[in-house]
This record gives sequence, C-alpha cells and structure tokens, in this order.
Amino acid sequence: MDTVVITGGSRGVGRAVAADFADAGAHVVVCSRSADDIEAVAADIEADGGEATAVRADVRDEYDAERLLETAARAGDAPGVDCVVANAGVYHGPPGETPLFETSYSSFDDMLRTNARGVFATIREAVPHLSADARVLVPSGNVAREAKAGVGAYAVSKAAAEAIARQFAAELDATVGVVDLGRVDTELTNHGGGRNPESVAQMVRWAAVEADPEAVDGEVVGLAEWKRATA
Repeated sequence: MDTVVITGGSRGVGRAVAADFADAGAHVVVCSRSADDIEAVAADIEADGGEATAVRADVRDEYDAERLLETAARAGDAPGVDCVVANAGVYHGPPGETPLFETSYSSFDDMLRTNARGVFATIREAVPHLSADARVLVPSGNVAREAKAGVGAYAVSKAAAEAIARQFAAELDATVGVVDLGRVDTELTNHGGGRNPESVAQMVRWAAVEADPEAVDGEVVGLAEWKRATA
C-alpha cells in the first residue's frame, strides 16, 4: 500500500493510525486544522524513518478536502490514493453528558458538519484519485447503531457517517466500510478508559490491508472480526 490519507491525524486514533501505516511502509498524508500540530506529527514519523506529508485542512471545507486529496494523489511513488481513513471528528461538551434535548443548535450543526459532512467531503473528493483496489474506512462506534443516553448529537453524527459510508459502498467500485473502534482512551473521550489508540491502529490497518474486501464493503467490522481473523 503506497499512499494512505488520514484525516484528523494530529492526535489520538488518527495519529496512531498514521504512525502504524508509516511503520508498515506507506507514505501517509495527514491533515488537521492546525498546521503546527500536523507538521509535528509528520516530523515525528519522518524521524522514525517513515514517509509523511502534512496538510493543514479542515474537512468541513470541501475546498480544503479537494486540496488534501489532490496533494495526496501526488505524494507517493505511484499516482493516486490507496486508502483513506476518514477519521476527523469532534465532540462538543463532556463525553456522555450531552443529551440531545440540551444540545445547542451550534454544537449540533458543527458535529454534523465535521463528523458527517466532513466524511462525505473527504470521500467525495477522494473518488477521482482512488487506485483500482483502494479502500475507504470510516471509524465509528456502536453509539451510531445503539442509542445510549447522554451521547446526543455525537451519536446522531456517527449514524449519519455510517450511512454515508454504506451509500458510497453501494455506488463505488472501491471498498468502503466502517471500522467500529470500540471505546478508545483519547482526548475525544476525555481519557475515560478503553483501548489504547495504538491497538486500534493495528485493527484499522488490518481492515485496510488484510481483511476480505467483501467483508468490509458496506459493512461494519470491529474487534470481534479482527480477533477472529488474526487469532
């Protein structure tokens, strides 16, 4: 796998996924809203012997998404993009303490704009650049499918992101699927426990490289599938 794009790559799962792909020999193209933060990630990857391109991009802006994917298509040894991990996401408020009926309109709009529309823009702008056997992965969690009190607009936005992935899977030749990360110990979850981002990164790379494409395309794969396949 030559070129991999990871949005939301400056911290948490995105940063770990970028490092894992780079360790495996991919040229990773990472983005975040902060130029300083994402350039630091790329510098760390290169210091460890990997190849990385940092792009300041906001997935809420389709022109930023377009520029990101155009840059990525030229970054590796071969033209095009082999994998996209549409990871960028936000959660406004204390995790688990944001019921929908108390959510402000501005928070609702921004979570939908980032977590759902951002996924749409990332995949849509990737389409012209995807290689023949490319895979597109959308990280998610079971809150997208099983209602849980207190998760509010974040759960709504992840459900929308999963629907976007399924629709693209139905309409594209590329493999497009959802990776259920489970509970991960990151800033987004206020470090409330769960698996570490490095182990999650290994699962994401498995879904991108080793998993049966038919099991990924339009589907949700997670810890159970990964453990069965790698036992």
